[in-house]
Amino acid sequence: MEVLPTLRRSLIVALALLLTACPRTSRTPSGGTTGEDVPTGDPFPKKPAIEVRKDASADAALAQARQTAQATPDKKQAAEAYLSVRKAYPATTAGQDALYQAGVLFFESKDYVNARKSFNELLFENPLYTQAEDAKRKLALSAMEVGAYRDAYQTLSSLAERAEGAEKEQLLRDAARAAEGAGLYGQSLTMAVEEAGQAKTQAERDAAVARVEALVEGRADFVDIARVADGLSPSNPAWPVLTFKLARVYYHLREWNRLEETLNRFLAEAPGSPFAPQARELLARATRRVEAKPRTVGVLLPMTGRYQPIGEAVLRGIQLGLEGSDIELVVKDTQGDVNKTGQAMEQLAFDDGAIAVLGPVLADDSKRAALVAEELQVPLLTMTRQDGVTDLGAYVFRNMLTNAAQANAVADYAINVKGYKKFALLYPNIPYGVELANEFWDQVVDQGGVVRGAERYSHDQTTFTQEAKKLVGRYYLEDRGDYVEGVRDLQGENLDAFRRRKALEKVKSGVEPIIDFEAIFMPDDWRRVSLVAPALAVEDIVTNACDPRDLERIRKTTGKKELKTVTLFGANQWSSPKGRSGLPELIERGGKFVTCSVYVDGFFVDSQRPATRNFVRKYRESYKQETGKDPGLLEAIGYDSGRMLRQLVEKKEGAPRTRAQMRESLANLKDFDGATGRTSFNDKREAVKQLFLLSIDNKGVTEINVDKEREKAASATGGSGS
Repeated sequence: MEVLPTLRRSLIVALALLLTACPRTSRTPSGGTTGEDVPTGDPFPKKPAIEVRKDASADAALAQARQTAQATPDKKQAAEAYLSVRKAYPATTAGQDALYQAGVLFFESKDYVNARKSFNELLFENPLYTQAEDAKRKLALSAMEVGAYRDAYQTLSSLAERAEGAEKEQLLRDAARAAEGAGLYGQSLTMAVEEAGQAKTQAERDAAVARVEALVEGRADFVDIARVADGLSPSNPAWPVLTFKLARVYYHLREWNRLEETLNRFLAEAPGSPFAPQARELLARATRRVEAKPRTVGVLLPMTGRYQPIGEAVLRGIQLGLEGSDIELVVKDTQGDVNKTGQAMEQLAFDDGAIAVLGPVLADDSKRAALVAEELQVPLLTMTRQDGVTDLGAYVFRNMLTNAAQANAVADYAINVKGYKKFALLYPNIPYGVELANEFWDQVVDQGGVVRGAERYSHDQTTFTQEAKKLVGRYYLEDRGDYVEGVRDLQGENLDAFRRRKALEKVKSGVEPIIDFEAIFMPDDWRRVSLVAPALAVEDIVTNACDPRDLERIRKTTGKKELKTVTLFGANQWSSPKGRSGLPELIERGGKFVTCSVYVDGFFVDSQRPATRNFVRKYRESYKQETGKDPGLLEAIGYDSGRMLRQLVEKKEGAPRTRAQMRESLANLKDFDGATGRTSFNDKREAVKQLFLLSIDNKGVTEINVDKEREKAASATGGSGS
């Protein structure tokens, strides 16, 4: 079975790049390093580095050292007797014999550092020494004991190539242990599999298979497993372990054809394997991936934990949208955990047979669900604001109010309906504010407008004097020619300190605001908006342009016949609950300073749109007594999303029977009349709809009939629409 090409296609490039970028080094006997990942070859010279000679005095000294060593119970002390001969007669056969004997004694006394030193020195000088094979083996075992696993593996694997029988088997076992210690799991796996195939007893076979299993579970990488498994005979006791691991790899790589092929062969060759029950379940699970129940819809929402209220709100909307249908709703609790979200998505696909899935709402959950949905090719209609979520695959759709949609709606209304061209931005330094400000700026420029000024403030700020002054050019007064000229005039007057201070204050207050913009976009929460708007009025920015009586009062107060008025625009966080007066709290707190403003939202509970009114009525009948509240955007989005799938599932002709058909049906959905607007999906599978433009006056919030105003604007400009 050719398993390696498939895995290489997915993994080998990444692994090669990783290994190239982070080369591991291995020690050589001479103390140097090599960039080779796997040591190869014999580390010792092929010829003696020193020409030794036989010497009678050295032989006599060696004999004396042997007697001393035999009489000394401490093997380390006995080794020192041999080393004294080595030191006195280095270039003699007796000197090399003494070095070998010292190494043996150090090894037997478990002084592996000195044993390694002695054997290394001996073998480097004379790799043809009569006891070289034994010295190399003890050298390798010493290296392993001190943690020099790569050196040990290099030597042991070299010895095993030339050995036979039981000696070869032991050397292979030791080499495998050294390779594992060095992190050379591919080599260790190769030897463990070979050992399993050559084992003579059941105990040996079980031990080798256990090592193979330990290596494939989190140590050897996928490519090594595929390499070792490629061409391996099913008669090898390790074959079931490797083959079932490969099947699990294919499952995670979503290589469905390879998975089924591997599992079918596994069950044919090893039906009695301990892994066989898992293999059958995995095969059944893989088969079920394409089996969808046309009337089963999955839901992924946080039904417990800190985000439970969000999940409950969306689910109420979904259930209301499916009320009276025979669609089976399978709800999975994500708990706001990305791992649980991924698992739940797989369960909906494999175990529950959902033809499509609604949710999640949270950003990270949605990304994980989208990735799994694309892998398994399950249509996912998510309700998140997460940027780029539909870019993750053709099976991922989104039905939710986004920052881009809000910015586009406000810019379109301000420029193409109201005729404004010059804007200012005032926004909080948080992701919501920054993203909306950037999106709005881009939309203004794209539609031919300009941004004259932009100021941001801290998210926890409560006073906004500086920002208001900066917008109208009253903050950096030294840059204002009229202010500098006024100060210069004071310098020629003979005034005491008090009068000079008063005169300077008069000059400052006399500096006229530079209001070179027609509107200000303020993407912030309604609480902060109610604080910012009065600060603008202090700097003579008149925002309540729609109130003739207040405008007349301002003219009389300031003595100015021509007033420069500015319209405030906002986003969905301007929506506020009703206060004690029955008016939205934004109006209660902001008063006249927020009247005449316009903001956008994805849902308006008091809308006169028939589909919205129908949803609000049904929701109040079903849930108002339970929750004590009217529905909001989350309930409305859940309701519309559920009804979209219901409309497709309940089609009299051409209802989708497979997930691929459901994906096509969703992609072609046009002009769905929902509580959040008439919805279609664009080529990026993003919901496109007319949002709610809302106007504020002292009586409350009313929906703007944008189409009607657009017609009036077009009529006033001779049909140009601008």
